Amino acid sequence: MTTIGFIGSGNIGSQVARKAIENGYDVVLSNSRGPETLAGLITELGPNARAATAQQAAEAADIAVVTVPFKNYRDVPVRELAGKIVLDTNNYYFERDGRFPEIDNGEETVSGLLQKHLPQSHVVKAFNHIPSDDITTDGKPAGDPDRRALAIAGNDDAAKTTVTELYDTFGFDTVDVGSLDESWRVERDRPAYVIRQNKAELVENIAKATR
Repeated sequence: MTTIGFIGSGNIGSQVARKAIENGYDVVLSNSRGPETLAGLITELGPNARAATAQQAAEAADIAVVTVPFKNYRDVPVRELAGKIVLDTNNYYFERDGRFPEIDNGEETVSGLLQKHLPQSHVVKAFNHIPSDDITTDGKPAGDPDRRALAIAGNDDAAKTTVTELYDTFGFDTVDVGSLDESWRVERDRPAYVIRQNKAELVENIAKATR
């Protein structure tokens, strides 16, 4: 059974975990406040879920989800995630995170900086431009003309294939934005951010994005 480990279990992390449990995955959840604070969520999710430290969740993960405030990305475990696929749901909110000049001036991207922090992992931007509640409520069967599409970006094709399969399992189509250098196209204040769109509409909105 594939285990998804969560570095962060807030709005997005908990919703992805719910959908993972629904589809037969095991999950290991962590947060910054300690495993004991996740007792209620673990009870809800059932026997295929457990709480752990961030290091333990990373160690247990076949696939990891990083969903922490961007300002804390340097706290993500490195050694334990080496060689693993890491889904990055993060977005940059300077009001919360403080200013990152390298992002403000377009030299770096949020997911690109996480990839530099995790040099031996395979980072894929995912689940960052959908309201968290929609993750568990808006999936539809493949082929539905109204099926919602979500974007990915990454530097490793095999990792992106794995995330595409996860999206499909959860009920979403995939649009591949390209490398992590292009991941800004689906972030805050861009046309594709937190709106409902099918595959053709997402492709169109990605193309409209300006930096």
